[in-house]
Amino acid sequence: MVQAVIGAALVAFVAALLLGPILLPVLRRLRIGQVIRAQGPARHQSKAGVPTMGGILFLTALALGVIFFAPRTPALGAALIVTYGFGLTGFADDYLKVVLQRPLGLRARHKLVAQLALGAFLGFFALSQGFGSWVALPFTDTVVDLGVFYVPFVILVITGASNAVNITDGLDGLAGGAAVIALSFYLLVALNQGLTDMAVFAVALAGGTAGFLFFNIHPAKAFMGDTGALALGGALGSLAVLTKTELLLPIVAGLFVIEAASVIVQVLYFRLTGGRRLLRMSPLHHHFELVGWPEQRVVTTFWLVALACAGLGFVAMWGIGG
Repeated sequence: MVQAVIGAALVAFVAALLLGPILLPVLRRLRIGQVIRAQGPARHQSKAGVPTMGGILFLTALALGVIFFAPRTPALGAALIVTYGFGLTGFADDYLKVVLQRPLGLRARHKLVAQLALGAFLGFFALSQGFGSWVALPFTDTVVDLGVFYVPFVILVITGASNAVNITDGLDGLAGGAAVIALSFYLLVALNQGLTDMAVFAVALAGGTAGFLFFNIHPAKAFMGDTGALALGGALGSLAVLTKTELLLPIVAGLFVIEAASVIVQVLYFRLTGGRRLLRMSPLHHHFELVGWPEQRVVTTFWLVALACAGLGFVAMWGIGG
């Protein structure tokens, strides 16, 4: 197992590094560049035109790592279907926004239908393969059987994870770095459970994303776009379901939860107070930018928060027996 994990990590990482100089000029020639919202921080206008859809890099790297090193199992197939299904949904959104110049991209209801369908697929798959409808409560050795509510629960996990990562993807390297940390946690979970398929899946995606960060850290030469962000969220949700650590995910991916929650709280506060704002701008990373923090400081600080969340996840995992 260890050799497969190391091999998948190296192949995915190197593949992303080598594919970058090939893919990015193609994206530039096709004018697939980032569109910056006018209502965002003013300093972000300089990022307009930077190639997006960079998630193609680490999704390709993931495929290579899995092909060469992962055992063929139904669980791996399900994880790949969900991950690439979300990637295709994000790709459609990016294509409509950037290539066809439709600012709103994929209609919200169409995106939601795709997310719900992929979540339902994973939920029914888990039940059909005997994973069980129970969930373990973090910090305890208690399990709760959700019964018929398990599939809706999985839909919530998958949809929430994909949207949370997408919301976090707003600064150079922020979502990618946090995702590498969360994926590394699930690598260790899979190793602890003896799941070679999930370990290779997690490390290949982490390695590919780490390679992508070479082009994504400040100043970014490429953005992952919805293509990458939705796929990363779908992958994390899949790992949580297929390692039976569904309720650990909000802890391990706590940074993504905080970012998503900041948007929800901002909207609710705005409506309840008749137009007042709790944050200068949401998601939370934009608030710190407008307070005066340099982008690199925000990203570094948030990565440290992501590391702390992963550490808390280990404590919670010990509570449920590791």
